[in-house]
Order: sequence, then C-alpha cells, then structure tokens
Amino acid sequence: MTGPDRPDRATVDERIAAVRARRPRLRDERVTLAHGAGGKASRALVDAVFLEVFDDPALAALGDAAVLDPPAVGEQLSISTDSFVVQPRRFPGGSIGDLAVNGTINDVVAGGGRPDWLSVAFVIEEGFAVAELRAIVADMAAAARAAGVRIVTGDTKVVQAGAADGVYITTTGVGHVPVGRRLDARTVEPGDAVVLTGTLADHGMAVMLARGELAIEADIASDTAALHELAEALLAAAPDTRWLRDPTRGGLGTSLNELAEAAGCGVILAEEALPVRPTVAGACDLLGIDPIYVANEGKLVAVVPAAQTEAAIDALRAHPLGADAAVIGEIRAEPASTVVMRTAMGGSRVVDMLVGDPLPRIC
Repeated sequence: MTGPDRPDRATVDERIAAVRARRPRLRDERVTLAHGAGGKASRALVDAVFLEVFDDPALAALGDAAVLDPPAVGEQLSISTDSFVVQPRRFPGGSIGDLAVNGTINDVVAGGGRPDWLSVAFVIEEGFAVAELRAIVADMAAAARAAGVRIVTGDTKVVQAGAADGVYITTTGVGHVPVGRRLDARTVEPGDAVVLTGTLADHGMAVMLARGELAIEADIASDTAALHELAEALLAAAPDTRWLRDPTRGGLGTSLNELAEAAGCGVILAEEALPVRPTVAGACDLLGIDPIYVANEGKLVAVVPAAQTEAAIDALRAHPLGADAAVIGEIRAEPASTVVMRTAMGGSRVVDMLVGDPLPRIC
C-alpha cells in the first residue's frame, strides 16, 4: 500500500497500542498448562511477567527471531548457551535469575566478547507461583540493566506438575569480539603466568549451605557477577592475554585441566597462592571438598605473558570485582598436558579432572 491509502506511522502505533490494551490480563496466581499452550493465557503471562519487565523493543515485537544490527565490519561474534537449574532458586548473594544473566555474560566474555544481547527460555512447572516467577524475572532484568545487555527474544514452555523442579532457565548470549583480539589455549607458552581474579568456591559453598541439609552455619554469599568490565580492564592492561575462562562447574581444577590438554603444556600451581576465604575453606574442610573443584560465578582465570603480569594484577585489583586477584601459577613445557599443585608442605600432587559431582544443581 502506498500514497494516500497508506496509514502514517503514528496511526499504526496507535492501532498497536489499542490492540495491546485489549490483551487478556494475567489474573492467575499459579502457572497452569494453559499458560504454555500458545493462546490467550500464554499471551497474558508473557505480557504481564516478561514484556513489562524486560521492556525491549526487539522483544516487544514478539517475532520468531530478533533482528539486530550486526557488529562492526571485521569483528567476530562470541556466542554461548547455558541452562540454569540451581537449587535453591534463591541463595545468599543471588538467585537463579541474576545467575542466568551473569553466567551467560561471563561465558561470552571468556570467548573474548563484549556482551550485547541475550535470549531467554523458561521451562515452568504447572502450579509454580506467579509471584516467584515475577521476582526471578525482576532479578534478570536488573542484572541485564546493570551489565548494559539487552534481552531481545525468548520462549516459555509449561510442563505438567512433577515434570520439572519449579523452573529451569536457558539463556543464550551474543557479544562482539573486537578486531584483532584472540584468546586461544593454543597460543599459551611456557613462562606465562596463571592469574585468578579472586577467591575460590564462594558460589558453590553459598548454594550448598543454603539448602539447609547440613548442620553448618557460615556467612558465605555467592560471588555471582557480570565480569565484562573486569575482563576489559585485564585485556587493556595485558593485551597479549592468551586464554580466559569462567571456572564454574568443576571449578578451577577442571578449567585448568582443559587448558593443559588443549595447550599441551604443564600448569604448575602454588597452593599457598590460591585465595580462599577462611569461612569458605572451613566449610570445605568440614564437607571434605577441595575448593579447587567448587563452582565460581564471579571469577575469571587467565593466562598472561610474564612481561604483562604485573600490569594485569594492578588493573584487576583496581576494580571492585578483582580486589583479591593473584598470580597462582605458571605454564611449563613439562609435565605435558598435566596440572600439578605444589603444596604448602613442599611436596607436589597431580590435580586431575573432577570425577563425579559432589555438588549437584549449583548453577
């Protein structure tokens, strides 16, 4: 339609607003199977719980996909998908909502990306309280705003009571990798330093104690945080950083084993250099768990050239999320593809990949 027969943009916007005003209102206090059927109940849930809170024009279009401006010419994309099933859903320092946002942002960051957009999918159990769902969504929106990341598309499914444990969230993050930036384990060289941006095991221990299954009381909060600004500070100070990782499930020990295998080098750690809060160390001792294998949600581990290590540590410690940054080890040619811990007693032990899952449902 063209010319005088075509309505102007203002008229179209008024019509859209009028249609939205007639949409069904959400009056239910519990999620039902009808909310996942794709009809009026689904639209009411999406409008009232998600659109009003996330408030992004790309999401408001409710298309099958979000159409977004591409990154600058020559830049690459860093894309990551993760699912979150943490139990309990709310714990000291965070919730499944901000964890779903921060965790995926950090995975994009580990690929060298500056995060831009998030896609969010919910699997909700029939009977789940709408009030709790609203609280989770509010946490997600707050975390995304704080990080400057847009939630631009998503999906909602409802399953029968008993088929899920309340709510599961899957997020996909997309970010742009600046021209010339390359983080790859294959670039790691003997003599490089291993840098950790803060204390170990805070998140895993916070969630474990929040379950109330253990007769342990300790003031431990999750470290969940978006780390893109911290990573940019590191990469500005140490532009030749070789490798970056977000050590979540399996903890630092598993991440470094993956590095050693991919690089074909040895990773030598100094036990006394590992930063662990006393309360966290005490809880780990009581449970017989090594903090090197416990999940973190607000820390990065990096491999930095020796000549840039001092600048990297100074930059990290100048940021609130990197105040406890430390050099924890170095890269050696031998023993190849192996992680070794030099203990405080003067001995050494091999740090193997985590076997089993002593702390399930941590993220």
